[in-house]
Parts: sequence; C-alpha cells; structure tokens
Amino acid sequence: MLKDKEEISDILTKLERLFPTAGCELIYHNTFELLIAVSLSAQTTDKAVNKVTPILFAKYPTPFTLAKANHEDVANILASIGMYKIKSKNIISLSKILVAKYNGIVPPYQSDLEALPGVGRKTANVVLTEGFGIPRLPVDTHVERVAKRMGLVKSDATTLEVELTLMNKIEEASWHKAHHLLLFMGRYKCLAKNPQCLDCFYKDKCKYDKKPLK
Repeated sequence: MLKDKEEISDILTKLERLFPTAGCELIYHNTFELLIAVSLSAQTTDKAVNKVTPILFAKYPTPFTLAKANHEDVANILASIGMYKIKSKNIISLSKILVAKYNGIVPPYQSDLEALPGVGRKTANVVLTEGFGIPRLPVDTHVERVAKRMGLVKSDATTLEVELTLMNKIEEASWHKAHHLLLFMGRYKCLAKNPQCLDCFYKDKCKYDKKPLK
C-alpha cells in the first residue's frame, strides 16, 4: 500500500535525523557553474565532478569563454569522468546557445533548460530548485530506488511517475529538502548493491526483497 502524506512526513523527519546536513554536494558559485556541474554528474559521482570543475571553470569561467573552447582541450580536462567526450561537446554546445539566445544567462524555465544539449528533466529540476529556489523534486536513480523500496511509489512507476507521486504526497515547501534526504539515503545507506539494512529504521517495512535477515 502506498504511504499517505503523514507517513511520508514521518519518514522524512527520520531521514533528517539521519542526514542533518543533506544538501547539494556539487561545488559551484553561480547558476552557470551549477548547470555545467549537474550536466557532468550524469552516471558519475559528484566527487569525481568536483575534481575536474575547478580546472574547467578556472579556464572557462563563463558561457562566453566555454562557447569558444576547443573540444579536445575540454575533453582532456574531463577525461577522468564518465562519457567525457559526449559531455565535452554538450557543455560547449549549450554554452553557445546560452550566449546566442540568452546573452550568457541561464534561463529559469524548465522548457528552456531541457532544450539545451545534454540537459534532461532531472538536471533542469536540480538547476531550478538549487540555483533559482523554484520548488522542484528532482528524481535520480538514488531517489527512485529509495522511494520504491520504501513503498512511497509503485514498484513499476516510471521516473516521471515517481516525481509526480512524491510531489503530490509531500508539501511543496519540503520538495527541495526531500530530494536531498532521499538522495542521501540512497547514496550512503540504501545502496543499489549491499544496502546497509541491519541498522535501518525502516528495515521492517522496506519492500527490498534481498534484505539480510541478521
């Protein structure tokens, strides 16, 4: 049975006790850096992204400079992260669009963000909520996994269905925090492989069928 709003609120309260400092772990100083960092983080850890972005932003601090960058040079900077060649092309291309269409300013609209190369719904949502303070509840693999294991959403729900269900069950003012709490739970405890179930506050209700018995 799907959890009601009160139950989910209680879960979030317990998650906040577990992860009181949950928040964005990507290092950025403005919405452009945030957009680039989130784009680079797909299928790569935030820690890995944080190692390359200081070098990238030192050399290409604005959309205007990155738009003129040499692809090979950017690829060399990003070589330690996954899909670096594709990501290099994407961030140069999106910078060109930011310059040509938005005068180098990151637009605060979902449709505009999703139209940029390499920017999907999750990335757009992160930029909106983290960079502009616009209520969104981004769903990545961690959030989706935890939401399904806890029975907050249907086990066969699509990523979009997970997002919309959580938004319906959680107060809008808590979307941003809920995203980070569920993400931290998935990133540091409710792992895809070998989750730390034995001392989990939710182990008796969890729907994960491979929990260790003791």
